[in-house]
Amino acid sequence: MGQDQTKQQIEKGLQLYQSNQTEKALQMWLKVLEKSSDLMGRFRVLGCLVTAHSEMGRYKEMLKFAVVQIDTARELEDADFLLESYLNLARSNEKLCEFHKTISYCKTCLGLPGTRAGAQLGGQVSLSMGNAFLGLSLFQKALESFEKALRYAHNNDDTMLECRVCCSLGNFYAQVKESMKIALQHGDRPLQALCLLCFADIHRSRGDLETAFPRYDSAMSIMTEIGNRLGQVHVLLGMAKCWMARKMLDKALNAIEKAQDLAEEVGNKLSQLKLHCLSEGICRSKGLQHELRSHVVRFHECVEETELYCGLCGESIGEKNSRLQALPCSHIFHLRCLQNNGTRSCPNCRRSSMKPGFV
Repeated sequence: MGQDQTKQQIEKGLQLYQSNQTEKALQMWLKVLEKSSDLMGRFRVLGCLVTAHSEMGRYKEMLKFAVVQIDTARELEDADFLLESYLNLARSNEKLCEFHKTISYCKTCLGLPGTRAGAQLGGQVSLSMGNAFLGLSLFQKALESFEKALRYAHNNDDTMLECRVCCSLGNFYAQVKESMKIALQHGDRPLQALCLLCFADIHRSRGDLETAFPRYDSAMSIMTEIGNRLGQVHVLLGMAKCWMARKMLDKALNAIEKAQDLAEEVGNKLSQLKLHCLSEGICRSKGLQHELRSHVVRFHECVEETELYCGLCGESIGEKNSRLQALPCSHIFHLRCLQNNGTRSCPNCRRSSMKPGFV
């Protein structure tokens, strides 16, 4: 079956599917898959089969076709097709509750070189990752992913994606609420504090600062009571973002300074990095050049202390919006540096590793 005939048969299948003649559409697409030699057409029909089986709840079949689509994308040697097929693989595993695999494939999507489809599919990748984190009850990471997906939706006027993210946020809120109920029943103060922090972050992300502040205050009260200093840092960080949203930069700086003192006491470098980053933005807005230089210096000191720099080019990781790749040995590099290096072993420890961007 040639290219033109393949295209015609795919279109006929779509017409059947849209008129609710699902089984006939599936039979037509499977016939195309069996007889067509056109790689582009095979990739497209596999996408149709993945979508159809997802909507029908046949998730094992969905996974089977997603795996075949990956192989087809590799034959085509096109980064856009590879991104789409890895996203379908992530979604398939999400539906089958294989959440660790979902996260792994989503990270592979994000680690691929820049593609034309990246702007369109990036939000869907973040949504799938958020659903996986939610399935593992990693509430903070889930919320961060949902917020990224929502930004993609707003930036690209994607109302369908926005609707799907809002549904996931509703599920997120319900799970946190249920966790809070359990925490209250068992008198679990640490879990109560975590749930309150999640509630506050949800309201902040929705712009509901009036509701967020009391939640942060309650979370801070429990975090202080149980002596969770790192938890207090997270609360103060959220409160600082609220003050920044209200353009009350002095109060934001005050919250950041308190959080910075606690982060230094605990020795948590990652929190210090985040706080110095926020401080830089505020000092730049207020024209405080001396304080700005101080935070820039401390930011770079934290980067060096945590070894958050690329072992190939020496640039700081996180200073620019660059794609990263973590190798199996846990060493991290810029993806572009690894691709230019052209070796299959880690440049730091020389341990054997797989090609970047593939799982």
